[in-house]
Amino acid sequence: MRKPEPRLQRKLLAWLLGPLTLILALDTGAAYWTSVHYSNLAYDRALHEIAREIVLHVKPAAGRPRLELSQAAANILLMDAQDRLFFRVTAADGAVLGGDTTLPPPQLGPNPGEPRFYQAEVHGQPVRMVAARMPVAETAAAPIVLVQVAETLNKRNRLAWEMLASVVLPQVLLIFITIMVVWFGVSRGLEPLQRLRRAVSNRSHLDLSPIDMQDVPGEVRPVVEEVNELMARLARTFDFQNRFVADAAHQLKTPVSGLKAQIELALRETEPQRVQHSLAQLYISADRLSRLVRQLLSLARNEPGALHSVQLQPLDLNAFALEVSMDWVPNALKRSIDLGFEGVETPLTIAADRDRLRELINNLIDNAIRYSPPGGTVTVRTAVVGEGQCRLAISDDGPRIPVAERARIFERFHRLLGTQEDGSGLGLAIVSEIATLHRARILLEEDTDGVGNTFSVFFEARPAEPL
Repeated sequence: MRKPEPRLQRKLLAWLLGPLTLILALDTGAAYWTSVHYSNLAYDRALHEIAREIVLHVKPAAGRPRLELSQAAANILLMDAQDRLFFRVTAADGAVLGGDTTLPPPQLGPNPGEPRFYQAEVHGQPVRMVAARMPVAETAAAPIVLVQVAETLNKRNRLAWEMLASVVLPQVLLIFITIMVVWFGVSRGLEPLQRLRRAVSNRSHLDLSPIDMQDVPGEVRPVVEEVNELMARLARTFDFQNRFVADAAHQLKTPVSGLKAQIELALRETEPQRVQHSLAQLYISADRLSRLVRQLLSLARNEPGALHSVQLQPLDLNAFALEVSMDWVPNALKRSIDLGFEGVETPLTIAADRDRLRELINNLIDNAIRYSPPGGTVTVRTAVVGEGQCRLAISDDGPRIPVAERARIFERFHRLLGTQEDGSGLGLAIVSEIATLHRARILLEEDTDGVGNTFSVFFEARPAEPL
């Protein structure tokens, strides 16, 4: 069986009306006890008076008193329109002088001279009974007799219920009115939540605009603010995804079309030499396409809004930059580039993601080698800058980037005019995204020898923390 979902309105009503119901139940119990008590108190006096009247019919005699109560007098004395009465008179020696012999033994208190009232049962009916020891005359030597008078509970119960109804019914009416007022008040108080629910449920799945905060209760406002913040993050993520899909479709369109054209050309060739040439061109195009795909995926992976966590761990920037630079030596030699490294003697510990930092350095060195002319120089440097900062710099001998273009070189798909090298314009955008993930700054500076460019990335020298 499905468990009912928790509802705020149900909980509020339970907490507000539950105590009222409990109070009503306790008050009803107390009122019933009070009604029974005062009902007994009222009729017990009359019962005691009957016992006193019966004693007046007991006459002292030699040896043992006797009861002189005629049937007519007994009928008058014990007559009651609503209840039946029973009595018994017992002498001091235990002899029954008159009355109903089936009455149960009396319950007397510690003071025998005081009357004792208690509940009992006679002939299968519940009764209220009084038992009292009384003298048959006013003289000191008068004998003592035990008088018991029992009465059924009809008029007592009727009086008790009437008293209870007079007390409880107004309270029940008051509680009912209170329940209706509380129900109405809670419903009206939760109406802003109902409007909020309707506003959210009627939204399109594409609508990620913030929820209107007007008329939102203060208790719910933090939740709505967090929902708005979540929707803003989702909007940024969806915007990133849409932008990535659009960029990928735009960038892949041209190389894929070129591949198709080259394949069609190769299929029409019949001479082996021209077919070989077409295949070589296909390989070059496929390699460019593969590089573009890798860069697009890298850009998606390093997007700050992407749903990928970055684990920053302690890493020696000096040793790591040297390791990555050594991997590029064969490429530099193929292009007759002098690739050098200038580091420091002590470790430079930073908080970094190893794979992403490798990707950052690879892109910078790749750009430096790609745009430096044959015989040029590319230098990778690490250094300590000021207090608490480490610097990674890659200098090249490529074409000097104009000052007007330096603000745009880290944008996606931005390429400098006049360059002959193939590229997608994504390398420096990826570097910028990775630097942002590492809380680092990247700058384009003038090269120290006046030729080319220097890209510098500044990291904080501190232990790693999960991001």
